[in-house]
Amino acid sequence: MEDKRNIPIIEWEHLDKRKFYVFGICMTMMIRVSVYPFTLIRTRLQVQKGKSLYNGTFDAFVKILRTEGTAGLYRGFLVNTFTLISGQCYVTTYELTRKYVARYNNNNAVKSLVAGGSASLVAQSITVPIDVISQHLMMQRKGESMGRFKVQNPDGKRMLVFGQTKDIIVQIFKADGFRGFYRGYVASLLTYIPNSAVWWPFYHFYAEQLSSLTPKDCPHLLLQAISGPLAAATASTLTNPMDVIRARVQVEGKSSIVLTFKQLMAEEGPWGLTKGLSARIISATPSTIVIVVGYETLKKLSLRPELVDSRHW
Repeated sequence: MEDKRNIPIIEWEHLDKRKFYVFGICMTMMIRVSVYPFTLIRTRLQVQKGKSLYNGTFDAFVKILRTEGTAGLYRGFLVNTFTLISGQCYVTTYELTRKYVARYNNNNAVKSLVAGGSASLVAQSITVPIDVISQHLMMQRKGESMGRFKVQNPDGKRMLVFGQTKDIIVQIFKADGFRGFYRGYVASLLTYIPNSAVWWPFYHFYAEQLSSLTPKDCPHLLLQAISGPLAAATASTLTNPMDVIRARVQVEGKSSIVLTFKQLMAEEGPWGLTKGLSARIISATPSTIVIVVGYETLKKLSLRPELVDSRHW
């Protein structure tokens, strides 16, 4: 069944690992710079009560830019770059799990589902503490905070980025102890494991469907670039309710996923579960195109020399 695929998949054993990691870190950093503002906007939209501050993605973008400048769109970015580590752990776990599952089941959908979920579990265990700190920094609006903690600045002078980070870390630890850095961990797992597990099978499914509808000489990379956003939109729509709850648990200091869900439903109804979805899809579309093109190109560039001309990748 696998050998009949129209678009061949480059597996772990096909790669030159040194090239793979060096190119991968550079690619990931460029992607994060391009999509971070939309991640910040999505988080603020999910945390705000109703439409108390922003009326939507574009409105939030304009208001943040006007009141806080470009720097406001990158609050918490330097801290967030530490997730580069989790990114490399994610791709390594994904590829190795695919290789392991292939021993027992060679169905691509099964390999993608299991590998995607496993990779997300490993990555989130590293990412959540960084996310918690980063999200509290995202909530620091000019002169006020949308979250539980506010950067303390008694002298009235502008604090350096790492000074703000240290201040937030100290406040989180004082309020919640070490557990505070893993607030929302379960909610994150319930959001990102299904998202990752769903994305990969849909990505390969859409790529195969498109390849059957297009001429044989159509570039595989083009089909993959279209399939990525389609898979992202599908996964985002299915998992957004849990993403809204995760953001509130982490930023507002909630301790119960169920109570947070009940409060959200009571205050805003079912539509509250769709908050930030448009920002999520908007940020996911260009970023997924870049990620897919970058990742598939990265794998092609990282092919072992003897495999480069062995088939049409």
